[in-house]
Amino acid sequence: MANKKSESKKSESSNKKSTTVWSLNKISFYLIVAMAILYLIAAIFSAVRVDVLAGLARVLMAVASAVATCVVAVLGWRYVRGKQTVWKVLYFVTLLVVLVGLVLPNILLW
Repeated sequence: MANKKSESKKSESSNKKSTTVWSLNKISFYLIVAMAILYLIAAIFSAVRVDVLAGLARVLMAVASAVATCVVAVLGWRYVRGKQTVWKVLYFVTLLVVLVGLVLPNILLW
């Protein structure tokens, strides 16, 4: 009787984990689709050679990169949160470098 209860608890917890992974996979898929659309629109705007549209193209590419960075940062934190402090420091330092790399070129171009 006790074995059946422990087996059912294990199967319930494994089902919850697979549901979470499926959700992350689904979010990742839709994110890559949205990024492809944004990059396609940005490429079309850049090809038109109108200054306003070229600026809008840069903004669209920056938005796509920022959204992808947010998703990757969340997944990275899930990996790092149970690790030693060195890993957490490395996470925040690299995240800061990525954010500066995303923001600084956009500020300099305006």
